[in-house]
Amino acid sequence: MPVPVPRQRDTSATESGQAVLHTTAPTAAAPTSLAAPAIRQTGPLTAPPATPLTLLVIEDDPAGGLTVPEVLDTDGHRIRIRTARNLTETARLLTPDVHCILLDLSLPVPAGDDRLAALHQVLRIAPRHAVLVLTSEADAERAAEAVRVGAQDFLFRDELDGRLLSRAIRYAVERKRADIAQYKLAESKLRAQENARLERGLLPNPLLEGSDLRFAARYRPGRSRALLGGDFYDTVRTPDGTVHAMIGDVCGHGPDEAALGVELRIAWRALTLAGLCGDDLLATLQEVLEVERPCDEIFATLCTVDIAPDGRRAGLCLAGHPAPLISRPGRPARLLPYENSGPALGLLPRARWPRRQVELGGAWSLMLYTDGLIEGRIGAGKERLGQDGMVEMINRHLDRGLSGEDLLEASVTEARRLNGGELTDDVAVVLLSRAGG
Repeated sequence: MPVPVPRQRDTSATESGQAVLHTTAPTAAAPTSLAAPAIRQTGPLTAPPATPLTLLVIEDDPAGGLTVPEVLDTDGHRIRIRTARNLTETARLLTPDVHCILLDLSLPVPAGDDRLAALHQVLRIAPRHAVLVLTSEADAERAAEAVRVGAQDFLFRDELDGRLLSRAIRYAVERKRADIAQYKLAESKLRAQENARLERGLLPNPLLEGSDLRFAARYRPGRSRALLGGDFYDTVRTPDGTVHAMIGDVCGHGPDEAALGVELRIAWRALTLAGLCGDDLLATLQEVLEVERPCDEIFATLCTVDIAPDGRRAGLCLAGHPAPLISRPGRPARLLPYENSGPALGLLPRARWPRRQVELGGAWSLMLYTDGLIEGRIGAGKERLGQDGMVEMINRHLDRGLSGEDLLEASVTEARRLNGGELTDDVAVVLLSRAGG
């Protein structure tokens, strides 16, 4: 393809308008070297069906020695050209519709500055734009260094023609898009990994050393791609042999609720290990909630159980939370009594939470859960699984001989199946079991 030979520049492009290259057809008498650029000021452009690319040329050559040949995009439209004589003009002309920058590396730099100082400044003021650098063939080393620094490609001034520049612009623009996409993907993966490590570190590690109770738990946050939700649970054994367990639910599903749930869990563990129990413990947790919650409308439900060292009885406190489920060998599972339960934390000042004594027996399994397990739909209608449906579901799994982790996994899986897909609310389930004796 013959290289079009442009006419001499009529007038320089300024920041007040956009310039379009105009060329004459090549003739036999045309010189083989490219002359001054054919850039002249035009009026407002009529946008073609496909928006043309815009190239910002940064060069300081009053004599017009730099030649910018005619450049066509893939649709055959002339690529729009703007010129800037220095970096101050560059900042003014760098509007969002500029797709690519062509920087002449011969741009003067202050004495003592890095020889790529102009490129560093361009990359700083135009981090999302594709950048091409222009230099002489004798300066190939600096051109390669420019690419290492951040330019998408380099061109030699003596070899510059329309086809080469057009291809270089398209390549630079697409490579910059790919670089930005790759950077965002890597940044997203890194953030996800950091969040996952953080959330895994915030999930509880039950302290049951010395106890004959078996522990199992399932946790499924409602937020997409999250590991931690507003539900929280914990289990610890105090020096007197009592096993304390709790499960709670902060209203809402966002990261603020998840953070508050972690704070309440850690506060519960610290207060429990310090010897608080029952109403005193819940009253102190309510104070923590009131101080830490982002707004006054946030509340949390809570269920606490303290199991005596002999494992045969327990104290139960409910703060607006569903009652636990107990199962014993040879008997169907049922809900523990939930009369006289107190309000959720954060609803009423100076509230009280009665502690109810519960007989467990020799061998038993006690399941604590959040309402995410029972509020899923069953079928296409509005009917919910509910506590009665959950009890029936658990009994079916017990009849199949399931226990421990298998029982919890089967229960959560069936709740999702009945819901017709992923449960929208957080789900936490804790199972404490005693073999008897």
